[in-house]
Amino acid sequence: MTSVGRVLSLKFLPVWPDLALLILRLWFGGLLLLLHGLMKVSMWSAMSQRFANPFGIGSPASLALSIFAEVVCSTLIVAGLFTRFATAVCIINMTTAFLTAHGARLTGPQNGELAFMYLGAFITLLLAGPGRYSIDGRR
Repeated sequence: MTSVGRVLSLKFLPVWPDLALLILRLWFGGLLLLLHGLMKVSMWSAMSQRFANPFGIGSPASLALSIFAEVVCSTLIVAGLFTRFATAVCIINMTTAFLTAHGARLTGPQNGELAFMYLGAFITLLLAGPGRYSIDGRR
């Protein structure tokens, strides 16, 4: 391979899949917790009566399930503890948000682009696992 080909293919960079999985867990798990989960907890009283009710269990129960995914499970993802279980819960949460709250729209007003991006990250973590730099990786 020529030096130009080597530069363009970035072959000079080391391959660290465990570090990549750590970054993915911290980035998406942390953002879900900080930007969505904690906001829902702090706005419980205002949101509990008007939150989407896609499963017919009531708005407060639906909000509680969403908070479980976005606070408890995202914290587990960041720590790398029970990562595959936590990502499965987040996948269900993001799929529900994308399909029901955003009408499976990726563009336009009220689009679900962000939920779809979270969904992709969590599917990747479910398939790849948490990596070596996690509590699960130490067991």
